[in-house]
Amino acid sequence: MDQFAVTFLPDNITVRVAAGTSIMEAANQAGLPLKSTCGGAGTCGRCAIKVQEGKVEVRGGHLPARLREEGYSLACQTMVMGDAIIAIPPESRLGRHQVLLQDKGRLQDSLTDLLGSYPLDPACSVASLVLPEPTLTENTSDASRLLATLRKEKGLEGQLDLVFLQELPDSLRQANWQVDVTLAAGSNRLIRITPLGETRAFGLAIDLGTTTVVVSLLDLRSGERVMRKGSYNRQAVYGDDVISRIIHATSNEGGLEELRQAALATINDLITAILTSGGIDPAEVTAATIAGNTTMTHLLLGINPRYLRLQPYIPAAAELPVLKAAEVGLKINPLAPVQIFPAVASYVGGDIVSGALFTRIASSEELTLFIDIGTNGEMVLGNSDWLISCACSAGPAFEGSGITCGMRAMEGAIEGVSIDPDTLEVELEVIGGGRPSGICGSGLIDCLAKLRRAGIIDRTGNFQEVATPRLRTTDEGPEFVLAWATQSSTQRDIVLTAADIKNLIRSKGAVFAGIQSLLKTVSLEIDAIERIIIAGGFGNYLHIPNAVEIGLLPDLPPEKYIFAGNTSLKGAELALLSQPAWQESLELARRMTYLELSAGNLFMEEFVSALFLPHTRLELFPSVGNGSGDERRSG
Repeated sequence: MDQFAVTFLPDNITVRVAAGTSIMEAANQAGLPLKSTCGGAGTCGRCAIKVQEGKVEVRGGHLPARLREEGYSLACQTMVMGDAIIAIPPESRLGRHQVLLQDKGRLQDSLTDLLGSYPLDPACSVASLVLPEPTLTENTSDASRLLATLRKEKGLEGQLDLVFLQELPDSLRQANWQVDVTLAAGSNRLIRITPLGETRAFGLAIDLGTTTVVVSLLDLRSGERVMRKGSYNRQAVYGDDVISRIIHATSNEGGLEELRQAALATINDLITAILTSGGIDPAEVTAATIAGNTTMTHLLLGINPRYLRLQPYIPAAAELPVLKAAEVGLKINPLAPVQIFPAVASYVGGDIVSGALFTRIASSEELTLFIDIGTNGEMVLGNSDWLISCACSAGPAFEGSGITCGMRAMEGAIEGVSIDPDTLEVELEVIGGGRPSGICGSGLIDCLAKLRRAGIIDRTGNFQEVATPRLRTTDEGPEFVLAWATQSSTQRDIVLTAADIKNLIRSKGAVFAGIQSLLKTVSLEIDAIERIIIAGGFGNYLHIPNAVEIGLLPDLPPEKYIFAGNTSLKGAELALLSQPAWQESLELARRMTYLELSAGNLFMEEFVSALFLPHTRLELFPSVGNGSGDERRSG
């Protein structure tokens, strides 16, 4: 098959690919992954590129008319048919993504706060031993000698693996029979042997998110956090949401392995960066804990995810055995135990269990709503007596995906919007303070609330006839200009379209309908909720009054809301440092009742009622009012 050279600008990276290869695949091979909400189906319009020179075949796809007129096409629908030079605009690059490692959560995560009443009892421990040297008359094998000493001095029955045995003879003699042995908690499997007093033991807590991956390195002997690093999940080139990735894994030959390797590459590159920075040998990392949703866990382990999206939505396994790092593919000590948080169901996974562990909702008498708003709005309602959970398909809108100018919460994202009620002019708050590149989830919520308040949209989200050049009609419908091209970093207008608004209303409606479904299932009203804990980076910039004004969150006093940050990661850190906490996470998953929202009519009825700003039932939002822009301007 003919091979052609594809050069990508401005990077000047060239790869050779077979005829018929998509530009998206070629860019991926070049290490220049592109955004793709739809996983390469040509429907999201996020992977726009410009063919500068060369022979290609464009097969269509959904791309705004103004971009087609400027000479852009979709990378996933543009096939290489000869040597080509391709320009990738900054807004199409997945690599621009940044990950917030610090948060402003009121639930802090210092070591003291993290452990609380849990003891420091990590996933592996170090035992110091002095072995009797062998003689002609005392000629027990090295392994028997080690295990006998461990039994006699520590009261532990050790377990040996072949990898450990292969290193044992030289290790004992080089250390003059005075050694430290690192053991996995629970199984007492021997992980590592080192000279007495020279042992360091580190562990990794890993938050395997659909969009981002964060790795935290902890010193298991002191319990101190050493470093955190994060990156985008490289699986994103196969789609933004779990459904598109399940489809890729099950509909393409080798698709599951591609996704597994993408997740592993993301994690292992972060591990390598952390260890290199800290001067730590991978062999010194002797434990890991992973928290991720059910789909991410299946994909990481190469488990067929097909039935997660088919009724009745059953995972292959909800609770997994403790695995070895070599089995998972982590580039640390191959014998390191890897604890993977259990799932509750197909769409309430280990990340939610980890968050519930960290926030201690199961040990509190307060009725708590714990909610993680992302592609799926996962939530848990309950206290020390009972817990009920559900997941509603909110879509990726609040993560900036599926929105014309949407982006994640990073530098350049619009996080706040002000609209003058008289002139309808706009002022923007931008993360980092520079020119805007797009708008993130918190900015979208703010914008929706301000558009409604100014009378630019009505309660259904439809644009009204108002006198401002910012409201205009295109071939694809009406849109509102937040920033003109001369003001933006992309030299393009940043807009919110009518379709974007409908998308946002559906997303916020799904979240609120999920909350209402949980409450009605247990025969409680909103006022019964004593606190609401919001998890994830989304909450870092969320303005609660605006979220209430659009009907995303319940109309409760602001003091009832708590931002907890990345609870998936913090729960993983906690379970890594304390085995009692890990055991509690297993019990948490077992005792959570799961409400399947697709069964019966309850959720759909609540969803339809929530497709208004703020809601069909205004009595649920007493602080919001009717929302007439004219009333607000005249007042």
